[in-house]
Amino acid sequence: MRLPNVFTAMADIAMGFLFVHDVNTVSTIWPVLVLLVAASSLIYTAGMVLNDVYDLEVDREERPFRPLPSGQISLSFALRLGYLFLMCGVLLGAAAGWLEEVNQASPWRSGIVAVVLALAVIAYDAWLKNTSLGPVGMGLCRLLNVLLGMSASGIAVPSDDIFLSYHASSWLIAGGMGLYITGVTWFSRSEAVQSSRPQLILATLVIAAGVVLLALLPLWPHPGKPLLGSDNLAYLLFAVLALPMVRRALVAISDPQPANVQAMIKHCILSLIMLNAAITMLTTGPISGLLIAALLIPSLLLGRWVYST
Repeated sequence: MRLPNVFTAMADIAMGFLFVHDVNTVSTIWPVLVLLVAASSLIYTAGMVLNDVYDLEVDREERPFRPLPSGQISLSFALRLGYLFLMCGVLLGAAAGWLEEVNQASPWRSGIVAVVLALAVIAYDAWLKNTSLGPVGMGLCRLLNVLLGMSASGIAVPSDDIFLSYHASSWLIAGGMGLYITGVTWFSRSEAVQSSRPQLILATLVIAAGVVLLALLPLWPHPGKPLLGSDNLAYLLFAVLALPMVRRALVAISDPQPANVQAMIKHCILSLIMLNAAITMLTTGPISGLLIAALLIPSLLLGRWVYST
């Protein structure tokens, strides 16, 4: 299930939800946030389970110690569990948009996004993963997860400033996260064996492009969520978060052994929480940002016993 990683999905939802809501209203609509977090967590966990289901033959050769190839868990049980989690995630996502406490113009949006996210997860695990479109498919899943967090109606925006009911700033953030994960997935394509340096270099550039896209938020702020600090503070914050990634990427590129590549991947996955925290800190406030950053704690603790790549 890659449980250490599920907290990155929670961070996406919390950031997206706070990005489109006035923080003062969250205390009255927190059930919506809870449902969206639960939906995202179930869909993400289902994706990890089904990833191993559809990758069983590869894991028998490269990772024979893992639960499915070692026979510790049956294939039929994992398959049923994965699809059960997917269905429950979609139902919770749909329920989030129809809570009586939420007065919104598009109550259907959360359910639609949850369905598309679940379909994207299946498409990646069953067909796209081992093709050249694999990294794009995983990036699309992350983009949709961020949009799921933003799917419950919040701060109103002008009708001519909306694409598919999302403001341009929402697409900027979701696109940046999606591009970032596209690069991380590309970086991990050969994590179990010696990786290709050109592949790692190009993947690093895609990761960097995703961070740069997020850093452009001051140029397209949400009309109801102006930045709380200066534009320079935003640029500095994202630069600080990018530096450790660059260092680990250079180590992996200079010596593309599996251990170095996997260390970079694990760092980038955990950095998702900090990227979400940075966006929230800049748009909602330091306390909200720190609460999202605190998701690193359970992720790191679980990471001592459960692998995340």
